[in-house]
Amino acid sequence: MRILVVEDEAGLAESLRLGLSADGHWVEVVHDGHRGLDLALTGGPYDAVLLDLMLPGLGGHEICTRMRAHGDRTPVLMLTAKDGEHDEADGLDAGADDYLTKPFSFVVLAARLRALARRAGTPRVDVLRAGDLVLDPSGRRCRRGEREIELTARELGVLACLMERPGRAVAKQDILDEVWDVPHAIDPNIVEVYVSSLRRKIDAPFGRRSILTVHGTGYRMAPDGG
Repeated sequence: MRILVVEDEAGLAESLRLGLSADGHWVEVVHDGHRGLDLALTGGPYDAVLLDLMLPGLGGHEICTRMRAHGDRTPVLMLTAKDGEHDEADGLDAGADDYLTKPFSFVVLAARLRALARRAGTPRVDVLRAGDLVLDPSGRRCRRGEREIELTARELGVLACLMERPGRAVAKQDILDEVWDVPHAIDPNIVEVYVSSLRRKIDAPFGRRSILTVHGTGYRMAPDGG
């Protein structure tokens, strides 16, 4: 995921950057409200925004309200030291998708972000295409041009996860969350095994390079099929 963190507490902002980066996400951090709004509207697209409520220059409520007024539907997770029910209601009324009170568990934060990403994800379609690479998830069929390619169920799931987001970097953890039933019990590096297998089947025999590695994040499907 590509995540914007708008948090004026330097220590917390750095902890979030390090923790989210370690999970395979691409993270950008700013410390004031005006810069946060500017990046949210012009620096994206982001997959999620972590937005502190109390910020110098422009508060989190106002940032979220302006994002929504500009038609920006990026999922927003509001962070705040306030814990009153009216503060939570105000945040949600401003357009936030979720609300987390400080101090919070990083494990819970990461899970909330993944849940927001799933809810905002691209709807599944019957047939996915990337150039001459065609995947029918429901029919469990894949082909490159006129040549059928035999894939396992897990390979089909990983490929569908990438083809649903053409041109976008997809973190290993996001692939795990979508394809595996119990993602937290599995080493994220297992995704590398399935990507390698897919490359041997859908790319190598055709002289193509459709699944690209995004270092520090995960993988990206070339929209033209490589």
